[in-house]
Amino acid sequence: MSSISTEDIKREFTRSVLGMTGIAIITSLIIISIIATVTIPASTFQEWNNPEKWLTYPKTSIPIWVNYFTSEKIPEHKIIEPRIINSESDNTYLTSQQFPVNFEFDDFPSDFVYEFETKYSDSYLLTVSLLRPDEKEINLISTSLPFSENETVYKQRIFSTDEMIKKNIRMESEMFAFDVSDKNLTNVIFSETSENKVLKGDYTFIINTYGIKSENKIIDSKIILGGKAFGFMGTDELRRDLAVGLLWGTPLALFIGVSVAIGSVIVGLVYGVYSGYKGKKTDEALMRFNDVIYALPALPFLIILAVTISNSIFLMIGFLMIFSWVGIAKVSRSMSLQIKTRQYVEAAKIMGEKDTKIIFKHIIPQLLPYAFASIAISVPAAITTEAGLSFLGLGDPSFPTWGQILHDANTYGAAAQGFWWWIVPPGLLIAVTGLAFVFIGNALDTIVNPKLKR
Repeated sequence: MSSISTEDIKREFTRSVLGMTGIAIITSLIIISIIATVTIPASTFQEWNNPEKWLTYPKTSIPIWVNYFTSEKIPEHKIIEPRIINSESDNTYLTSQQFPVNFEFDDFPSDFVYEFETKYSDSYLLTVSLLRPDEKEINLISTSLPFSENETVYKQRIFSTDEMIKKNIRMESEMFAFDVSDKNLTNVIFSETSENKVLKGDYTFIINTYGIKSENKIIDSKIILGGKAFGFMGTDELRRDLAVGLLWGTPLALFIGVSVAIGSVIVGLVYGVYSGYKGKKTDEALMRFNDVIYALPALPFLIILAVTISNSIFLMIGFLMIFSWVGIAKVSRSMSLQIKTRQYVEAAKIMGEKDTKIIFKHIIPQLLPYAFASIAISVPAAITTEAGLSFLGLGDPSFPTWGQILHDANTYGAAAQGFWWWIVPPGLLIAVTGLAFVFIGNALDTIVNPKLKR
């Protein structure tokens, strides 16, 4: 072991195709983790299980990039922000909002919702209309906001199924050459006038509010145009953007895997080396305790601990460490038994050095290449164990881990309903992450283990 220098390990590792492939994958995962922590607000992560956070998103929508591989373009779910124009004439205040949207899909949108929050006093008139690509304008609704003598904040959602919208569209049915009475009204306003076919092009929702005494202030305003495709990774049954969960799951998976691997290797290495170096009754007692821990069925005990104590992700990391160090302790003990008979260790004993100094200065440094290989190989086991516990519903629900996403998919029957985008990405990420560390571990093991060398 001592004949292998750090430079030798680096040189041999760079020649390993598997090792360099693993490094490339892990580098990509680290970059993704940095992007997730920098670009996604922490509030989004904290509100992963808050239903109100995702109300404006669609249920179980397919990823938008699927449209690049289909002949018929699936309508995308769009959240449209406004262009606001304020004007005043003869003591009348007008706030006009325009919501432009380009609709180039082969199917109709499912619905639309106008969601707004405004601050005003006295009374205000609200009108909603839609300017179509054929330059025809449809008046959708005209309504008054509740009268208030004092300045008040008012919030409302206007749905496409509103009875007033239905009435107004039927009143303007003369612009269509087909009977609109038995049609889906969203389909009507997005269809060609001559036949029930999608009219593609640029649409503009126009929202006007009229005040008499004072100008109202738009706090929040958006049009939600319902569709069947949304985001880069789609959504789940709870309307959550799966791209957010998958991105946040990357640093969580690396944190869990690396923390458990490093902790268990350090404990196992020190425990095994100390046992082998001391020998006799100390070695016998320590190894018997090691055998007891090794004989315990890890998964049932982890399930019991998660149910009875806590399913906190940090406690889970501690539980995983408890069951992960025993195998490393056995191997490091056998190596320690060989190293302690070498001349420099005997010389250190004769010079009166303390046992702890001999262990940490002369023996453990010789086992570092093995330790690094063990860390790399231990990471996949920790990640898959956490994913398995989360899949069984025993993980920490407040963290969007890949296993938790798979658990939710199983709970809502994603496989039976064909929601592949809810199942395949987290499964692939677990497999690829584990494979990357296995590649690195095997490459290091081949270098430091003479029996595996060609």
